[in-house]
Amino acid sequence: MEVERKIVDYLIETNFDDLPKEPLGMIKNMVLRVFGTTIAGSSAEGCVELVEFYKGMGGQEEATILIHGGKIPAQNAAFANSVMARALDFCDAMAPGVHIGSAAVPAALAAAELAGGCSGQDFLTALALGTEISARLNLSESAYDGFDPTGVCSVFAATAVAAKIFRLDHSQTWNALGLAFNRSGGSFQSNIDGSLAIRIIQGWVSQSGLNCAQFARAGMTGPENFLEGVYGYFHLFGRDGVDSGDVIGELGSRFQLQNLVFKKFPSCGLTQGCTEATLSLVNEEGIRPEEVDRIQITVPPYAHKLVGHQFRLGENPRVNAQFSIQYCVASALLRGDVNFGHFEESSVRDHDVMAFLKKISVTPDPELDKRGHTALDMRVFTRRGTEYLKQVEIAPGFPGNPLSQAEHHQHFRDCLGVAPKNVSTEKAERILSLVSGIEELDDIRELIPNFLP
Repeated sequence: MEVERKIVDYLIETNFDDLPKEPLGMIKNMVLRVFGTTIAGSSAEGCVELVEFYKGMGGQEEATILIHGGKIPAQNAAFANSVMARALDFCDAMAPGVHIGSAAVPAALAAAELAGGCSGQDFLTALALGTEISARLNLSESAYDGFDPTGVCSVFAATAVAAKIFRLDHSQTWNALGLAFNRSGGSFQSNIDGSLAIRIIQGWVSQSGLNCAQFARAGMTGPENFLEGVYGYFHLFGRDGVDSGDVIGELGSRFQLQNLVFKKFPSCGLTQGCTEATLSLVNEEGIRPEEVDRIQITVPPYAHKLVGHQFRLGENPRVNAQFSIQYCVASALLRGDVNFGHFEESSVRDHDVMAFLKKISVTPDPELDKRGHTALDMRVFTRRGTEYLKQVEIAPGFPGNPLSQAEHHQHFRDCLGVAPKNVSTEKAERILSLVSGIEELDDIRELIPNFLP
């Protein structure tokens, strides 16, 4: 139980002053991105229905539903806010596909309301520690092998965040994380089939984090050996391949959370490189759609399984498009740009885009694994016989190719422009200002009125 003990000790004993500037800066960007995507996703498919569902259930008025307004039980508010944050798939992520912020931030906000307030420093600290724990428990592509990393791994972040804000003691925190282990789950089949279950999994994670912390506070116990036990996380999900030294080594000095990804485009992280390559060829070579005979793209096998399959229109065209290299490339080439509107159903169904998809093939190449998670080769063949090759090693927004702070702010503002219930410019700038100096807030709840009509 040494690994479990060190993680709990780290969560209990670490304070704001123990955290370096760089990881705290990453967490601020995570908070800003999640706030933006919550605004943008507030009226996406299924979100309004979920809000109305939970409002109809009633219950204690504990925490706020952002954008729509109203208070409901904290765990349900966390669920609804998480689903909105994930809806447009523009939130933070981490290879090989875990989405932490869209669970951890709503859980933290709901916990703060339930606790009667939380300082900005405590809010940031809880998020940094919870994110770091999940980042260290994040597994490899082969270990997940079809499990949704968000459902498997992010529940530890949401639970740790709530436990920290609730100021649970050592035993309660340990039990909360043990209970969280029993909530790990979810499948990437949801993504491949283009279902809204992707967002629901995100909501379940946030909701479970609140519940596990509250259950532990009430005296419920979880397995002590939830990581190292014979049927613990390392065995069941890690497939007995986890190095415990990687999980607990240099706690407090090495921060895995700095591997967070902030997407440049509103689609799956594994479509970012192909989209960037397409736009580069359009801008650098002046390639026009009518000149293209065919496009051949090779990606690592993991990427091919998730986003390289033949595009098809299902019940949720936005999700189908978000998780398709073929669609993202066709749309970027035909439109010369990428924005939220290009993933609306009417844009996805565009006849020219659907016709162009036939020119694009995506194949897996195991050799690309040696170059990295987002490596790819794109070959464009024109009708006049010219061939263009574009290679990507690190997609934009991934570690090694980060966005600028100006881009982070612009992406937040971009989110504001697509929400039917727009936050006013004044409120948006207020949110930006408050997040930039969030550690100065006496009570994080000062942010909430800026998200309400």
